[in-house]
Amino acid sequence: MSRKQRPPIDDEDEPDMGDLFDDLQHLESLVDSEDERERVREAMQTATEVQDADQAVFGRVVWGFGAADAAEAVLGALLFGIPMAVEGGTNEAAEFLTTRPLYLAGTLLAGVAIVIGILYVAEFQDVRVANPILGFIPRRLAGVTVISFSLAVVLLTAWGRVDWAQPWLAFCTCAVAFFPMAIGAALGDILPGS
Repeated sequence: MSRKQRPPIDDEDEPDMGDLFDDLQHLESLVDSEDERERVREAMQTATEVQDADQAVFGRVVWGFGAADAAEAVLGALLFGIPMAVEGGTNEAAEFLTTRPLYLAGTLLAGVAIVIGILYVAEFQDVRVANPILGFIPRRLAGVTVISFSLAVVLLTAWGRVDWAQPWLAFCTCAVAFFPMAIGAALGDILPGS
């Protein structure tokens, strides 16, 4: 596609918020100055805020990652994490992982992969990447995973489910809790559609 062409709108459907975002993202790639790009980003933020309040929960455009998104991720992580904090199976699974570092790595990678799937592949919402960290790490992905793991550490420590005198076991326990908490955080973040 050349710099002068705009992405085509599917003629079978009425234009929707996703089409507007496609146009705005295309415009963002065409403008010459940082000030103009910032104005296009502001228009994108405004578009996310004016989506119909009565629009269905699914199919909305989700762009950016702010305090409200972080709060939704915390709530989702807690909903999935509190059962992990009180369930003894979390500690049993962690003990298993302490001697199997490849399984531990697989657990962490699978958790991140499922979050990516929920946010960007399953298409519960039209999730757009805004201002990626280092130019390639989506802020929403980073926010959801960091919030989930941090909350696992805080929750399990505060409730005495981990003993940091044994840091490897404590880390593995937090990794086990992170897995469902990250799923909950991703769902909590995007399902309200904000």
